[in-house]
Amino acid sequence: MSSRWRFVRPRYLFSDLERRSTREDALVVLAAEFGRTPVINANGGRDHHPQAYSCMLAGGGINGGQVWGKTDERGSKTLEGKVRVEAFNATIGYALGPPLDQVLYSPSARPFTMADKGKSLVEIFG
Repeated sequence: MSSRWRFVRPRYLFSDLERRSTREDALVVLAAEFGRTPVINANGGRDHHPQAYSCMLAGGGINGGQVWGKTDERGSKTLEGKVRVEAFNATIGYALGPPLDQVLYSPSARPFTMADKGKSLVEIFG
């Protein structure tokens, strides 16, 4: 393990980045592959729900305190500002800086681009 990496408790992450003057250089992404239904199912759990869910981006030049999009009262469907996975990835790519149309290769030599035809949400940046 490199000496530059260390465990930071999540609640201290942003204050630690601020203390190190790296908050604008680091992009923090909190996301999952899908959401969960707003209703408990018959087994006492929640099912997969890709129709509406939340992700978070912080630092990396993003203006803090913003909310993008809107769901209905129950959180079951997106009413405004739906962001497709391609656009989310393109936004992360935009924050990181490489050309979004640059062809990259997976370990199995499969070509891909970071944005995969998605458009960055440049409006969220300062």
